[in-house]
Formats: sequence, C-alpha cells, structure tokens
Amino acid sequence: MAPQLRSVCPYDCPDTCGLLVTVENGRAVKVCGDPEHPVTRGLICPKMQQYERTVHSPRRLTTPLRRTGPKGSGQFAPITWEEAILAICNRWRALSAAFGADCILPYSYAGTMGLVQRNSGHPFFHKLGASRLARTICSPAKEAGWKAVMGDTPGLDPSDILESDLVILWGINAAATSIHTLRDAREAKKRGARLVAIDTYRTPTANHVDEAILIRPGSDGALALGMIHVMAAWGLLDRTFIAQQVSGFDELAATILPQCTPEATAAACGIPVEHVERLALVYARARAPFIRLGSGLTRYGNGAMNVRCITCLPAVVGAWQQPGGGLLCSTSTGGAFPLTQVTREDFLPDPPPRIINMNQLGNALTGLAERPIRALYVYHSNPAAITPDQNAVIRGLEREDLFTVVHERFMTDTARYADIVLPATSSLEHSDLYRSYGGYQAQRCAAVISPVGEAHSNWDTFCLLARGMGWDEPFFRQSADDLIDRLLDGENSWRDRETTDRLRAGETVLLTPPSSSRGPWLTPSGTIEIKNPREPEPLPRRLPTHAERDGYPLRLQPAVTPFALNSGFYEQDQLRERQDCMALLMHPADAAGRRLADGAPVVAFNSLGEVSFTLRVTGAVPPGTVVTEGVWWREFIPGERGVNALTSQRLTDRGEGSTLYDVVVEVRAARSDATGCNKYMTERLV
Repeated sequence: MAPQLRSVCPYDCPDTCGLLVTVENGRAVKVCGDPEHPVTRGLICPKMQQYERTVHSPRRLTTPLRRTGPKGSGQFAPITWEEAILAICNRWRALSAAFGADCILPYSYAGTMGLVQRNSGHPFFHKLGASRLARTICSPAKEAGWKAVMGDTPGLDPSDILESDLVILWGINAAATSIHTLRDAREAKKRGARLVAIDTYRTPTANHVDEAILIRPGSDGALALGMIHVMAAWGLLDRTFIAQQVSGFDELAATILPQCTPEATAAACGIPVEHVERLALVYARARAPFIRLGSGLTRYGNGAMNVRCITCLPAVVGAWQQPGGGLLCSTSTGGAFPLTQVTREDFLPDPPPRIINMNQLGNALTGLAERPIRALYVYHSNPAAITPDQNAVIRGLEREDLFTVVHERFMTDTARYADIVLPATSSLEHSDLYRSYGGYQAQRCAAVISPVGEAHSNWDTFCLLARGMGWDEPFFRQSADDLIDRLLDGENSWRDRETTDRLRAGETVLLTPPSSSRGPWLTPSGTIEIKNPREPEPLPRRLPTHAERDGYPLRLQPAVTPFALNSGFYEQDQLRERQDCMALLMHPADAAGRRLADGAPVVAFNSLGEVSFTLRVTGAVPPGTVVTEGVWWREFIPGERGVNALTSQRLTDRGEGSTLYDVVVEVRAARSDATGCNKYMTERLV
C-alpha cells in the first residue's frame, strides 16, 4: 500500500488544514484531509482535494528561463541555475553601485504561509539594503480596528461558536474562505443556535443560515452603531458590565449614538428600518451571541472603523461573560515562535531603507522620479493580477529599464513580464512550520516528494543568491530544517516542553495563549476601550468610504470563490471550469435599466480602466451593487485586464491596507463583435 504522509495546506486561509498525501513512485497521487487534525478532522476545501493536480501540473515551470521576446509576451528560453544566479547578482551589484541598493524592491505576500519559506527573503534583502515592502494588502485594518478597542487581548478559540445561541457571520463567506467555521456554525444551529449572515450580496454561505442581511458595501460600521442605538433606546444594554469593564460608552451615547437612529442606519445600509431593529433585538436578547468577523468589510477607506464599531457590540451587552459569546476577528500566535530568527532585522543597514506599500506598487514603478525602482524580485505573489490599479502596475512592469525576476511555479501574469523566471517548489517539496490565524493550531512538516524538475524552494534560492553575491554569512548556509529548529528552540509561555517535542515530531498541536480572551483586557486602561484617546478618531463613528465620493452609480464587490484563492488555482482546469467564466453579477433592475441581457458581454469601467465580463443577471445581488468572483489570469479572460484594473491604490483609514472593495463603476454593453467568456474560454481550451 502506498504511504500516506502528513503535510499542511500552505495557502492564505485561516485554518491551516492538515493533509494526508499518498505518494507512489515519487509522485503525489492523492491529497485528503487529515482526520486526526483537531480542526480539519478530514474536511478540506475543493481547491485542495486535488492538490496533486497543482503539484504535478503540466504547466509547472521546471527550469530557469531568460526572456527572449517583448515584456509580457511570455517568450523565454531555458538557462541553467548557474547562469540565472550569475545574471541576477551581476545586475544587482551594478545597480547597487550606481544607484544604491534601495533601487531594488522585493515583492511577496502569502502564496505560502509557512514561517520559513514565506519570510526567507527578509534576511537576504535586509542584508542587501533593498527597499522594504509594507505587506498590507489583506487585512491590517482589521487588526487595527480590533486593537483600538481590545488592545492585545487574544482572539477567542473558534470552537466557542459551538456554545453560542446566536452566530453572526459578518462579512465572511465562510463557504469559500473558512469551511470549518461554517461546519461548526451549522453544528451550533443543530444545537439550537440562530444563524445570521451579514454581507453585501447573497453568497453561498447564505444558503446555510436562518437569515441573510444584505447591506450596502462599507456600511458595516453604520449598522453596528445603529444596533447599539436601538439597544440603548430599548434598555437592552448590560449596564453593570459597561460600568465595570468598559470605558467611553457614556461619551459615545452622548455624542455619536443620537445620529445613529434606525432610520439613518437603514438609509446608510440600504435595508429596511425593521431589519435594523430586529437584528438589534435578536442580538441583545441572545444568551451568548458570537460574531465571526471576515476581512472583506475592512477593505474600504473606513475599514478599521467598521471593525471598531462592530467590536463594541459584545461589550455593550456583556457577551464576553458567557461561554460562546463574544467576537472573533482572528487569532495571533506570533509570540509562540521567535520569528526574528528567520527575518533577521539585525541585518538591516543603519539607517534602514525606505518602505514602499505593496498596494501602491503601481506608483512605485511609475511615479518615483527621483529614486526610481530599477529592479523587482517577486516571489509567491502575482502582482500583475492581484495588486490594485492593474494598469499602473503593468505600465511599470513593461519598463525596459526595470530588471524583473520572478520565482514561481507557473507562468503567471507577472512571470510573463520577467527578465528571468526561476522555478519554485510547491509545499509538498520543501520543509516548513505552519501556524493558523483562525485558530491556535501549529504543525511542522517535511517534504513528501522531491522537487519537480529543477524547482528550488524560496529559502534554497535565497541561499544561492547569497553565495552569488559573494556573502560569507553562516546564516545563509543553513537548511530550512535548521531554521525550523531555531524557531522551536526552547519553550515559552505559548508552548511547554511536551508541546514543543510534539511539534518537532511533526504532530499538530494546539498552542495556548498566555492570557485569556475573556479578560483581563490587555489595553492600557485595563478596560474595553470604546473611547481610545490614542486614536486619531477617539470614538467610533460612521466614516464614509472612498467610493462614496467617486461619482459612478454601481458599487463593485470583487469577491471570493470556493474554487480559487485570489489568483491561485487557475492552473487546475476542473476548478477553473467550475467557475465558468469571469462573470459580473448584476440585479435584474440594474440590468433592465441598462438594457443588458443575461449572458451578454459587458464592460465595467471607471476612471482607472475598463474590464470585460460576461453578465450574469441574478437576484443574489442587491440593486446598486455588482459582484465578480475570483482574480482570473489574463490567459482565460476575454479582454486584456482583470478586475484590479478597476481598483485603486488608496489605503484604509488605519493600517495602510488595501481598499480593494471600495470601488464604483458603470457598466455598458460590449462592442457588437465581442464574445462572452464561455465561447472565449472554449476557444482557448481547444
């Protein structure tokens, strides 16, 4: 019988699933969920159920490549690793000597979540003196909003949801992004809990709840404040808990809440007044209401404020006192592992190089006239597809004077603009240590197969580059397993000796936060801080989104799909086909008003660009909102640009995060000779 070897899902998902990989003749032939994993319990998402098709895809890059044609053409010729390293290091040395090393910019994010492979570029680029990257594209506003109220108080154990009698899935399409949250919420429902989903359109998650409330994009904070107004007016607050453990509520009640009437809230959210009042009543009367907060609602100009407002809800009803009550944004287990052993901030020069926000890569590549970026190194990311303001990003990547290296598994949109492409390993081909941000599990795993072709891991590639630069630094002569051992060296308040030994042995462990998520509250005042005098906005209030001032009539929601993860998994034909095509979902009234028919080719446009879609007319989206799911590769779409040609480089109110959901557009019919995605994709696949 072929062996089943343990591994871990490396992707940017909160659950860090445990995997069992069947290996035959050196190939992964089957991937399934680990039934002994405390969270996965055998259940994995559709994307990972055939992960072996990604690992052994005929699209895998297996040798280094040098560009032979125009940038973006995808024309390359194979070269050796020795030739590639020599060319890269010679170019970097010359650029550093002429312009300073900060003309070189690394770009990476969460293509892998392993602590070693994800962070292995940091020490190299610190020592090189390259510009630093603010990696804030996902949800830093979420953390900022939570910290403004709760400080360093740790997140709840997600299993607390099972003890709740009211579960609100707020801004989280759990069916696509957190399947174990949905599994546990459904179990809570079997035990008598009521399930409510709050989102901007009817996602697949709505099929599993008792009530779905569809609100105007970015109005989440307004809804939370409106609920508090209603609960205060009806005498449904826990005044004892507020008096003992909350600061700033009286000031909120005196200055902010009078403006948050049910009528004003309904107008801001685009829902009936009775929905606001009913939700407030249901929440206040629940014994142990549990809010699971997603990240989408933070990707607006008011994203952190949205989270602050919602985080006030369990405080004003005293939900934290009850098992099963409270709110979970995410968990943070950073204290469990000394990550500086990998990132090595001590390698940074003095003074440290400049920081460039990854959401503003377009400006960095096209707008820094005095100190331009002259070299870009991309690893486990696909900025040509996923970064805001795609047109600006591609204009930068098209620069002939920009030396671009991409370390990748596939010929992605970004790799097509590279001067040199390096083949990367999948997670089954290298060692790493993983921790969750949706729970407290952690696991070490080793490679279960040899690298495909000439693929090298991130860490091994940076070691080769360090030698190519002529550095005689012992740090870069270690293996990935050596670094993992450093991360596991000794015990700390998160893990005792037994837990650490189990981690070393490759077992899944549950880390233990050194403080409780139910108090004492780890804030400067020791209270839940509805008023935070250290914030630019001391009190939560309704903030407008960026898009409210932009003048286009339709709010665009770039959403997730169960069959892809950002621009990942488009190499798997069967997953791509399950998405059908790059569609734009629109309410029947909006379609009729524009004389647009279901299935027709359409163009969405704003001041940044225009994108071709196939129209899907559906009641799943409210009037005034349009939705597109996934971040498609250019290879599989009818036009030249994807959804991020419509998103901007503007940042969130706190945390400098992306505002990828803060978008407005208009939609028109495509030209008469345009075709829909289905025909286009069929022609491409044939």
